[in-house]
Amino acid sequence: MLYKTLNQGVQIPMLGLGTYRLTEEREVMEAIKTAIDVGYRHFDTADIYGNHRQLARAFKQIDIPRQELFITSKIWNTDHGYTNVFRVYDRILNELETEYLDLFLIHWPGLSRSYLDTWQAMTELWEKGRVRSIGVSNFLINHIHDLEQNFKVLPAVNQIELHPFFVDWDLVNYCTDRNIAIESWSPIAKGRVAEHPTLISIGEKYGKSAVQVTLRWHVQHGFIVFPKSASPGRIKQNFDIWDFELTPEEMNQIDSLNQSNRIGPNPAHFF
Repeated sequence: MLYKTLNQGVQIPMLGLGTYRLTEEREVMEAIKTAIDVGYRHFDTADIYGNHRQLARAFKQIDIPRQELFITSKIWNTDHGYTNVFRVYDRILNELETEYLDLFLIHWPGLSRSYLDTWQAMTELWEKGRVRSIGVSNFLINHIHDLEQNFKVLPAVNQIELHPFFVDWDLVNYCTDRNIAIESWSPIAKGRVAEHPTLISIGEKYGKSAVQVTLRWHVQHGFIVFPKSASPGRIKQNFDIWDFELTPEEMNQIDSLNQSNRIGPNPAHFF
């Protein structure tokens, strides 16, 4: 497993398990147990996912100290605002049955600048040591610039839609220049990478799937990635990317697949 040191001093595993739409109790239990057995220690959730309590019960069933886990959650759009942050954060901790989060994110910037008040409260949580690191998700350059102009503390990460068919390199470079790590959501384009001939061809060289090639591409670019799956077989396969390395030519081949086509909402227009 590779780790990345965030600008707030915290080490984050570069490969994790996404838990979006993972809410059924038995499914959550099986997914977390499989992930832990394989070697995952990084788990990404959000308040809007509605699975904090299920995850808490699953984590209780595993014999892993809390400090070995890296748990991320996010505050939803309707909870923006200074006072809301403290209330929501306390509730999230209660639901997850943990004393802290390793990373707490603003899920979306929204169409107003209420994220400024939200960020103020989050920086206070971090400065008081109640959360190990703080960041944002789906922020564009203008949103990051806004934080930069108003605060000394910049996000540790920006979690954005990113896969071979959609990479906003201007945003990636803007964040990288400010030591803001990039996290990729929808990293395999909702499974679409599995059928792409370029990715299949590269995978055949290494005895890997197109999905594994894609995840390796993310990691070699320095992106933190957490594919979502409830299937034990896929969870295991997604973790098996550490025994090969893509060449510069192959990285360029995959880079060239970028069509600037989003799968998810455009943050400039999402409420």
